[in-house]
Amino acid sequence: MTRSDFNDLVRQLNRKLFGYAFRILQNQEEAEDAVQEIFIKLWKMKEKLNEYNSIDALATTMTKNYCIDQLRKQKHIYQGEHNRQDYQNITSPSPHEQMESREAIEILHNIIDHLPHIYMVIIRLRDIEGLSYEEIVEKTDQNINTLRVTLSRARRFIRDEYNKYQYERRGIKQIARKVL
Repeated sequence: MTRSDFNDLVRQLNRKLFGYAFRILQNQEEAEDAVQEIFIKLWKMKEKLNEYNSIDALATTMTKNYCIDQLRKQKHIYQGEHNRQDYQNITSPSPHEQMESREAIEILHNIIDHLPHIYMVIIRLRDIEGLSYEEIVEKTDQNINTLRVTLSRARRFIRDEYNKYQYERRGIKQIARKVL
Protein backbone atom coordinates (compact mmCIF):
# COMPACT_ATOMS: atom_id res chain seq x y z
CA MET A 1 0.00 0.00 0.00
CA THR A 2 1.41 3.37 -0.98
CA ARG A 3 1.37 6.50 1.09
CA SER A 4 -1.29 8.01 -1.16
CA ASP A 5 -3.52 4.91 -0.81
CA PHE A 6 -3.11 5.01 2.93
CA ASN A 7 -4.04 8.74 3.04
CA ASP A 8 -7.20 7.92 1.10
CA LEU A 9 -7.97 5.15 3.59
CA VAL A 10 -7.49 7.57 6.50
CA ARG A 11 -9.87 10.11 4.92
CA GLN A 12 -12.41 7.38 4.25
CA LEU A 13 -12.36 5.81 7.75
CA ASN A 14 -11.49 8.72 10.02
CA ARG A 15 -15.03 9.92 10.84
CA LYS A 16 -16.46 6.43 11.11
CA LEU A 17 -13.75 5.20 13.50
CA PHE A 18 -13.91 8.38 15.55
CA GLY A 19 -17.68 8.04 15.97
CA TYR A 20 -17.30 4.40 16.96
CA ALA A 21 -14.52 5.15 19.46
CA PHE A 22 -16.44 8.08 20.91
CA ARG A 23 -19.54 5.94 21.51
CA ILE A 24 -17.41 3.48 23.48
CA LEU A 25 -15.12 5.88 25.36
CA GLN A 26 -17.51 8.82 25.83
CA ASN A 27 -14.56 11.23 25.63
CA GLN A 28 -13.49 13.22 22.56
CA GLU A 29 -9.76 13.33 23.28
CA GLU A 30 -9.58 9.65 24.11
CA ALA A 31 -11.53 8.80 20.96
CA GLU A 32 -9.15 10.91 18.85
CA ASP A 33 -6.17 9.18 20.48
CA ALA A 34 -7.74 5.78 19.84
CA VAL A 35 -8.25 6.51 16.13
CA GLN A 36 -4.71 7.79 15.83
CA GLU A 37 -3.36 4.63 17.47
CA ILE A 38 -5.38 2.48 15.08
CA PHE A 39 -4.04 4.35 12.05
CA ILE A 40 -0.49 3.93 13.35
CA LYS A 41 -1.07 0.18 13.71
CA LEU A 42 -2.59 0.02 10.24
CA TRP A 43 0.38 1.91 8.77
CA LYS A 44 2.80 -0.52 10.41
CA MET A 45 0.98 -3.44 8.80
CA LYS A 46 0.49 -1.72 5.40
CA GLU A 47 2.18 -4.57 3.49
CA LYS A 48 -0.33 -7.09 4.87
CA LEU A 49 -3.50 -5.00 4.42
CA ASN A 50 -4.07 -6.41 0.92
CA GLU A 51 -4.55 -9.84 2.49
CA TYR A 52 -7.73 -8.72 4.30
CA ASN A 53 -11.14 -8.85 2.60
CA SER A 54 -12.31 -5.68 4.33
CA ILE A 55 -9.89 -3.12 5.73
CA ASP A 56 -12.95 -1.27 7.03
CA ALA A 57 -13.98 -4.27 9.15
CA LEU A 58 -10.41 -4.77 10.35
CA ALA A 59 -10.09 -1.12 11.39
CA THR A 60 -13.46 -1.21 13.16
CA THR A 61 -12.54 -4.36 15.07
CA MET A 62 -9.15 -2.92 16.01
CA THR A 63 -10.86 0.27 17.23
CA LYS A 64 -13.36 -1.67 19.32
CA ASN A 65 -10.64 -3.80 20.93
CA TYR A 66 -8.41 -0.79 21.59
CA CYS A 67 -11.26 1.14 23.22
CA ILE A 68 -12.24 -1.81 25.39
CA ASP A 69 -8.62 -2.15 26.52
CA GLN A 70 -8.58 1.55 27.42
CA LEU A 71 -11.75 1.20 29.47
CA ARG A 72 -10.29 -1.78 31.31
CA LYS A 73 -7.13 0.16 32.10
CA GLN A 74 -9.15 3.10 33.41
CA LYS A 75 -11.28 0.81 35.54
CA HIS A 76 -8.19 -0.88 36.95
CA ILE A 77 -6.54 2.46 37.75
CA TYR A 78 -9.71 3.79 39.34
CA GLN A 79 -10.17 0.67 41.44
CA GLY A 80 -6.53 0.74 42.46
CA GLU A 81 -6.83 4.32 43.67
CA HIS A 82 -10.16 3.58 45.30
CA ASN A 83 -8.82 0.49 47.07
CA ARG A 84 -5.77 2.38 48.34
CA GLN A 85 -8.02 5.09 49.68
CA ASP A 86 -10.31 2.54 51.32
CA TYR A 87 -7.27 0.79 52.80
CA GLN A 88 -6.01 4.07 54.27
CA ASN A 89 -9.45 4.81 55.70
CA ILE A 90 -9.68 1.33 57.21
CA THR A 91 -6.18 1.37 58.70
CA SER A 92 -6.31 4.87 60.12
CA PRO A 93 -9.41 5.40 62.25
CA SER A 94 -10.28 8.90 63.34
CA PRO A 95 -9.37 10.01 66.87
CA HIS A 96 -13.06 9.81 67.78
CA GLU A 97 -13.25 6.21 66.53
CA GLN A 98 -10.09 5.34 68.45
CA MET A 99 -11.54 6.78 71.64
CA GLU A 100 -14.84 4.91 71.17
CA SER A 101 -12.97 1.67 70.49
CA ARG A 102 -10.82 2.04 73.63
CA GLU A 103 -13.91 2.85 75.65
CA ALA A 104 -15.81 -0.18 74.31
CA ILE A 105 -12.88 -2.50 75.07
CA GLU A 106 -12.62 -1.10 78.58
CA ILE A 107 -16.34 -1.61 79.17
CA LEU A 108 -16.21 -5.18 77.84
CA HIS A 109 -13.24 -6.05 80.05
CA ASN A 110 -15.08 -4.60 83.03
CA ILE A 111 -18.18 -6.66 82.22
CA ILE A 112 -16.07 -9.83 81.81
CA ASP A 113 -14.33 -9.18 85.14
CA HIS A 114 -17.72 -9.08 86.90
CA LEU A 115 -19.14 -12.24 85.30
CA PRO A 116 -19.91 -15.31 87.39
CA HIS A 117 -16.65 -17.24 87.70
CA ILE A 118 -17.42 -20.09 85.27
CA TYR A 119 -18.63 -17.62 82.61
CA MET A 120 -15.52 -15.52 83.05
CA VAL A 121 -13.20 -18.55 82.75
CA ILE A 122 -14.88 -19.91 79.62
CA ILE A 123 -15.06 -16.51 77.88
CA ARG A 124 -11.39 -15.89 78.55
CA LEU A 125 -10.33 -19.33 77.35
CA ARG A 126 -12.48 -19.33 74.21
CA ASP A 127 -12.77 -15.71 73.06
CA ILE A 128 -9.64 -14.11 74.48
CA GLU A 129 -7.08 -16.93 74.40
CA GLY A 130 -8.68 -18.64 71.39
CA LEU A 131 -8.67 -22.19 72.71
CA SER A 132 -10.77 -24.85 70.98
CA TYR A 133 -13.78 -26.44 72.66
CA GLU A 134 -11.81 -29.63 73.17
CA GLU A 135 -8.97 -27.78 74.91
CA ILE A 136 -11.44 -25.99 77.19
CA VAL A 137 -13.16 -29.30 78.03
CA GLU A 138 -9.77 -30.71 79.11
CA LYS A 139 -9.04 -27.67 81.32
CA THR A 140 -12.48 -27.37 82.93
CA ASP A 141 -13.64 -31.02 82.98
CA GLN A 142 -17.00 -30.00 81.54
CA ASN A 143 -19.12 -31.85 79.03
CA ILE A 144 -18.75 -30.24 75.58
CA ASN A 145 -22.52 -29.60 75.32
CA THR A 146 -22.54 -27.97 78.76
CA LEU A 147 -19.57 -25.90 77.69
CA ARG A 148 -21.38 -24.67 74.57
CA VAL A 149 -24.48 -23.74 76.58
CA THR A 150 -22.40 -21.97 79.22
CA LEU A 151 -20.45 -20.05 76.57
CA SER A 152 -23.68 -19.02 74.85
CA ARG A 153 -25.13 -17.79 78.16
CA ALA A 154 -21.93 -15.90 78.98
CA ARG A 155 -21.92 -14.18 75.61
CA ARG A 156 -25.61 -13.29 75.96
CA PHE A 157 -24.92 -11.87 79.43
CA ILE A 158 -22.05 -9.76 78.07
CA ARG A 159 -24.16 -8.56 75.14
CA ASP A 160 -27.06 -7.62 77.41
CA GLU A 161 -24.83 -5.74 79.84
CA TYR A 162 -23.09 -3.91 77.00
CA ASN A 163 -26.44 -2.98 75.47
CA LYS A 164 -27.61 -1.65 78.86
CA TYR A 165 -24.52 0.52 79.01
CA GLN A 166 -25.11 1.79 75.47
CA TYR A 167 -28.76 2.52 76.25
CA GLU A 168 -27.84 4.41 79.43
CA ARG A 169 -25.15 6.31 77.55
CA ARG A 170 -27.61 7.36 74.81
CA GLY A 171 -30.04 8.46 77.53
CA ILE A 172 -27.36 10.61 79.14
CA LYS A 173 -26.50 12.17 75.77
CA GLN A 174 -30.16 12.98 75.14
CA ILE A 175 -30.52 14.57 78.57
CA ALA A 176 -27.33 16.56 77.99
CA ARG A 177 -28.69 17.84 74.66
CA LYS A 178 -31.93 18.94 76.33
CA VAL A 179 -30.05 20.77 79.09
CA LEU A 180 -27.70 22.51 76.67
